[in-house]
Amino acid sequence: MLSAHLALPLTVLLSASNAACAEAIDLVRVDKSERRLELLSDGKVVRSYAMALGANPVGHKEREGDERTPEGRYVLDWRNPGSQYYRSIHVCYPNADDVAAAKRADVDPGGMIMIHGQPNGYGWWSWLLQMFDWTNGCIAVSDEDMAEIWQMVENGTPIEINP
Repeated sequence: MLSAHLALPLTVLLSASNAACAEAIDLVRVDKSERRLELLSDGKVVRSYAMALGANPVGHKEREGDERTPEGRYVLDWRNPGSQYYRSIHVCYPNADDVAAAKRADVDPGGMIMIHGQPNGYGWWSWLLQMFDWTNGCIAVSDEDMAEIWQMVENGTPIEINP
């Protein structure tokens, strides 16, 4: 049995944790220029994270290999617990407009854009890796942040990626 002096702080901690988890995340918002990923519930920012982007971050993704992170509104549609990075959640890029633009330019639009943690086995390097844009177009966060995002964001959640 818990002692009286531990019971109240533990109850407060669990209540705060449950309240945070109870807020349904209805939008993930990315600000590329600020390198911020935010989780929103009813228009209110619930969590905010530092992130890294593709190695060529300015502008909308146009083709395979351009190392850009797409811009626009997409959906987080599936997740991979066993990816080569610490967990990953898929951004449904390319959409119909992206495919049409790539077709007009006679290029492959690319794909497999994810929100993910650090390369497996290198999470301890996140203090360094998050200082620069290093992905091929994905959105990278620390492993600790990815664990929280994984828990709070459901498949089917919209994601808005702004310049």
